Amino acid sequence: MSKKPPKKSDLSKGWMKARRDKPKKIAPEYHLIVTEGTDTEPAYFGAIRDSINDQYCGRIQLDIYGEGDNTLSLLEKARRRATESPNVYKHVWLIYDTDDFPAEHIDKTAALCEKISTEETKYHAIWSNQCIELWFLLHFSYMHSDLHRTEYWPKLSQHLKGINAGEYYKNRNDMYAVLYPYMDVAISNAKRLEEENYGKLPSKSAPGTRVYVLVEKLRPYLNVA
Repeated sequence: MSKKPPKKSDLSKGWMKARRDKPKKIAPEYHLIVTEGTDTEPAYFGAIRDSINDQYCGRIQLDIYGEGDNTLSLLEKARRRATESPNVYKHVWLIYDTDDFPAEHIDKTAALCEKISTEETKYHAIWSNQCIELWFLLHFSYMHSDLHRTEYWPKLSQHLKGINAGEYYKNRNDMYAVLYPYMDVAISNAKRLEEENYGKLPSKSAPGTRVYVLVEKLRPYLNVA
């Protein structure tokens, strides 16, 4: 075999070019979100999914199901979906309100999520005490009074009217887009509430919400509403 250097005229030819390995395709990170509600929560997190898909298609995938079940039943459905799915979910998120469900079910669900988590799949209990409307309210102001959930709605309407966004009503499906500009305020307020509730069980953390944990996890992908 000749040891002569290649001719300059040959360097541009395809057979003389150095081989370049094809870039490896990175599989997306899969998230499973199961919600107690069948309208409000799926609409909110569905809008988050759509925003991510618009900018980072293939980087992260969210599968969302509104199950209509609560606490322990919701966890069982989430586990079944995760087990039967061809995708390996890195995170499984249970979104549920405490409302008037038995305290032992609320607390046991959170404890079981930690217990069944593995290095491959982590389960998260994303509860709101009393309901997800608390998370919506925290976009506008810090609130530490333990109010009944029915008192959240008129307060939300008051804030929404203040930004010319109309009234709040159950199952309103545009809350993500409306609240997006105030997302970082809500995360900060929710963390502050968690500090106040430190050491308390979920059933005793009133008011309190863990929705910020999921939103903060996805925050780097949410640059545009």
